[in-house]
Amino acid sequence: MTYLTPYAGDDPAQRASDADRDRIAAVLGEALATGRLTSLEHADRLDSVYHAVTLGELVPLIRDLPDVSGQASALPTDRLRISAVFSKIIRRGRWIAGRHTELSAVFGALIVDLDEAVLPGREVTLEVNSFCGKIIITVPPDARVIDQGGTVFSKRAISGGDGAENGPLIRLTGNARFGKIVVYRGTRR
Repeated sequence: MTYLTPYAGDDPAQRASDADRDRIAAVLGEALATGRLTSLEHADRLDSVYHAVTLGELVPLIRDLPDVSGQASALPTDRLRISAVFSKIIRRGRWIAGRHTELSAVFGALIVDLDEAVLPGREVTLEVNSFCGKIIITVPPDARVIDQGGTVFSKRAISGGDGAENGPLIRLTGNARFGKIVVYRGTRR
């Protein structure tokens, strides 16, 4: 066993912690940065990391990667910012969201689809700010959404139910001023 395995000697049936998942995700991020994984392989493995329940499910995801000296630095997906200023941006398909993602639209439109995105953890915070702009967000059908944002002369519509108990938690913060923020559930095929 190497330092890449979550805890050498531990029972592979033991439940993995968020720290275990983050450590494996950091190793995968290092492998992506050094060219050992393609971006598609990285996204697939990262998705598997954050859906892993046990330590035994994590080990095969890095078994073919060499030992690297020291721990990989902070996850490249900790923070992400997407902003549309006097423009329209559409982000959909398979992409890696940040654990804390800032979405902003200023006199523009931002359409973000998280339905097929790789979410780096069981909880993701979306800081959503709109000034004279429009932001439309699609969340996975099993997501639980908590809206903690506000509005001033704006529309803020969060639709859908509470999601599945084991689905990701998406926390919405931020404000809409003279704008529009709409969140609805996707329909995975």
